[in-house]
Amino acid sequence: MTLPRFILSLFAFLFLFTSNVGTQVVSAAEKPNIVVIMADDLGYGDLSCYGATHVSTPHIDRLAADGQRFTSGYCSASTCTPTRYSFLTGNYAFRRKGTGIAPPNSPAVIQPGTETIASLLQKAGYQTAVIGKWHLGLGGSDGPDWNGELNPGPQEIGFNYNFLLPTTNDRVPQVYVENHRVLNLDLKDPLWVGNKKPSPDHPTGLTHRDTLKMDWSHGHNSTIHNGISRIGFYTGGHAARFRDEDLADEWVKQSVKWIEANKDNPFFLFFSSHDLHVPRIPHERFQGKSPLGFRGDSIVQLDWCVGELTKTLDRLGLTENTLVVFCSDNGPVLDDGYKDGAIEKNGQHKPAGPYSGGKYSVLEGGTRTPLITRWKGRIPSGVSEDVVCTIDFAASFAAMAGIQLPAEACVDSFNVLGSLLGEKNARGRDHLVQQDNGQGGNFGLRVDNWKLQRHDSRQARNVKVSVELANTKVSRYRLFDLSTDPGEHQNVIDAHPEVAERLIAQLTKLIEGGRSR
Repeated sequence: MTLPRFILSLFAFLFLFTSNVGTQVVSAAEKPNIVVIMADDLGYGDLSCYGATHVSTPHIDRLAADGQRFTSGYCSASTCTPTRYSFLTGNYAFRRKGTGIAPPNSPAVIQPGTETIASLLQKAGYQTAVIGKWHLGLGGSDGPDWNGELNPGPQEIGFNYNFLLPTTNDRVPQVYVENHRVLNLDLKDPLWVGNKKPSPDHPTGLTHRDTLKMDWSHGHNSTIHNGISRIGFYTGGHAARFRDEDLADEWVKQSVKWIEANKDNPFFLFFSSHDLHVPRIPHERFQGKSPLGFRGDSIVQLDWCVGELTKTLDRLGLTENTLVVFCSDNGPVLDDGYKDGAIEKNGQHKPAGPYSGGKYSVLEGGTRTPLITRWKGRIPSGVSEDVVCTIDFAASFAAMAGIQLPAEACVDSFNVLGSLLGEKNARGRDHLVQQDNGQGGNFGLRVDNWKLQRHDSRQARNVKVSVELANTKVSRYRLFDLSTDPGEHQNVIDAHPEVAERLIAQLTKLIEGGRSR
């Protein structure tokens, strides 16, 4: 006789094993489902459960109330592509060339043969899917074949199913990719994507600016679709193009459909939201729902998405056998290329909470973001100060699924499962390297309450040399005590030279050593 999953879950976690970060209890009878919800450009202070007062996020707040809300939850980089690369592979993105912000025609950033969260969980018998924003390139060395088979892609690195926005929505093209094909593409109207104007009369945000329903502020002034100009150029594929306002609805629809189809087996869903990323065009029913303009309305829409996913788990009786993780790919940004009122309507709202910086920055606001774990009946309700990072999900989920990490895979991912599950004696990682988008750019190193910044973006060579960085004179190395200065305002490197020397040596070793695990 086969027992229902909710009964089997009562017998879960029957044996113990230890790791370098504590003790975890692992399921012998049944592996829990895993749903990772990754927001885009969501800051530490953007949710009401993290102190926001100008926007309400009841569904995300409920996750936090039912599980662990982390005050030192991080992503590893302060922009999209490198964080997503690190999240999936367990490797810092600065270790591999080509992990900057992926252009529209980028080939696959993660090549077949690379171990990922998805491939590890597949080995443990999980069905795996990614639905939402990808922004990790598609195709071989020549880039995507938009009118043919988009291979390699997610299916070649461990996902059984994918339904994607292939790049990011301020970049062309505005189409969905299901598995290896552009969805609804009519080959009589082939899709062309390039980085040069295809014809002299091709409409752009420069030549047809007066036709735009959302004006650009910088950079986003090439091909126009849905009244919004984007980065890059494309033609054709009109039957396949989507309307920006419908993105969240479509991804929720596809996610619910996939969960329903896989409810009887262990599954891993990576729900990769685009909400908050520009262009911010939430569905009409969410427009005006916050005082913060379209950016705040996008937070409300994101919260709705979380509610729809958790309601689906409830309806299917999966809540008590599903680990839900909510996180963000980097910190916040207001004006990121469009005139959408984000600055003018921000008021007293603090998107990064008490931290300085945001997207593109190695300041805490760039990588310290909301991170919540909920497994109802398993994870206690509470607030955790443990340092955990999205790069650790690979090692942690592998441990939970009983899969041993290959020695040369996920070289920067630590098993922090005990912290993610809210265990009393668990501890998170003891250090974390943060990076901005650039390779050989800028780094941060957090160890305990110390935060070292290393600025290489203007080829500074030692601590005595100041470089021009973002219109501000910045020393190559700066040191901060986060316990008294979370906003990183007071450089204390001269007062603590021995700490600075130790952290500089540690960061250098971590960057040059090729691995940290």
